[in-house]
Amino acid sequence: MSARVDLVRTSGNFVLDGGTFAVENNVWVIGDERECIVVDPAHDPDSILETVGSRSLTAIVCTHGHNDHVNGAIPLADKVGAPVLLHPEDRELWDQENPERRPDWSLSEDEVLTVAGIDLHVLHTPGHTWGSVSLHVPEHGWLFGGDTLFQGGPGATGRSYSDFDTIIDSISRKLLVLDGATTVYTGHGPTTTIADEAPHLDEWIARGH
Repeated sequence: MSARVDLVRTSGNFVLDGGTFAVENNVWVIGDERECIVVDPAHDPDSILETVGSRSLTAIVCTHGHNDHVNGAIPLADKVGAPVLLHPEDRELWDQENPERRPDWSLSEDEVLTVAGIDLHVLHTPGHTWGSVSLHVPEHGWLFGGDTLFQGGPGATGRSYSDFDTIIDSISRKLLVLDGATTVYTGHGPTTTIADEAPHLDEWIARGH
C-alpha cells in the first residue's frame, strides 16, 4: 500500500480573546488505503469522514488547542472510536471548546506516532500556542506544522497563549534545520517548503510577525 496525504478544506469561526473570525482550515488525512490518522479536525467532521472513507481511523491529532483546530475532534472521535491526541500545555485552550471532555492522550517531544507504516515524529514547537506541535515524516519529506509555519512566515502571535520570540525559536531550531525539500503542510492556506521559507527568517524577525 502506498502512503498518501489527503486534504479536506473546511470553513468556520476562530474564537479567542473575545473576537470571532471567519477562517478556512486545512485538515490533513495521512495513511494508506487501509488506515489513516486525521490532523486538526476542524469544523466539519462529516466531510472529514467522507475522505477517511472505509479506512480505519486510528488517531485524531490536534497540532494545537485553538477551537478551529479541535472543534471537530469529539464528534469525529465519537463516530469512529479513535483517540484524540493533544500536547498538555494546550489543555486550557482545549477546555474552552470542550470543557466536559479531556483529550485521550498527551503528546510529547520525540514521541513517534505510526500509521500505515508511516512514522510521524512529534516536535514541540511552541509560540503560536504553548502546546503547539509539528509532525515530521523524514521518510517522505513531510511536515505537518499546524499554525507554526506558513508560506510567508510564522503563525500569528500577539493573542493569549502566544509569543513571537518563542515561535521564532521553535521555527529556527526545529523546522528550518530540516531538509530543504521538506513539504510543509499548513493549517491554513497553501503548502510550502523549508527551502522556500528558510531564507526569510531575518525578515520575519525584523518585521516582528
